[in-house]
Amino acid sequence: MNQGFKKLFDYNLEMNTRFIRVFEQATPPALSEKAVLLMSHTLNAHHIWATRIQARPSKFSVWEIHSTERLSAINLENHALSTPFTMMSQDELMQTITYTNTKGDRFKNSIADILYHVINHSTYHRAQIASELKGQGLEVPNSDYIFYARELEI
Repeated sequence: MNQGFKKLFDYNLEMNTRFIRVFEQATPPALSEKAVLLMSHTLNAHHIWATRIQARPSKFSVWEIHSTERLSAINLENHALSTPFTMMSQDELMQTITYTNTKGDRFKNSIADILYHVINHSTYHRAQIASELKGQGLEVPNSDYIFYARELEI
């Protein structure tokens, strides 16, 4: 089992969950459309990449917007879709897959590179979401990885 990816995807699940809680507790005027769009996009992209690795069609489009009520279920589904990848051997992770992007262009990348991308992409957009939520006067969870790692050791 690849412990590094397992920790990263557990972190991703937890941070998304914390942000989704903020969404669920916010009243609509305090929650901007941009924040909902970015959270939806983050979850959609995770789903799209996981299904690309599995050579299956995605049920979401890149910028599809989800209701706040659906975010938690999508986050859990994405984690379940990604769990098998965290159990791959190093050789399996280095396997190259061919996929088609949303524009119809074909590319090849290793599964490991795609998994790193999913984590980095999610972190990037959570930072944007945090900025948006702060601007709306909402309290934002600390999503720095090191704080998460420290929590695991307590």
